[in-house]
Amino acid sequence: MTRTISKLDRALATVCEYCPVCVTARKSQSGVIHNFVKFAETKFCPFCRAYGRVHGHPAHLPDTR
Repeated sequence: MTRTISKLDRALATVCEYCPVCVTARKSQSGVIHNFVKFAETKFCPFCRAYGRVHGHPAHLPDTR
């Protein structure tokens, strides 16, 4: 089942794309910040969840574009 990505999803994902914490986690791939984002993205952060829906991978993984 595929889910339609809404404008709200895209707007929330954009916040995650520029979030300094998430950007650091995507760059470093280790450490406290990476582990924090990995933990928080599924439970607490609506921006990280939207990022996963829009991009097809979790917010802590590097962008492969």
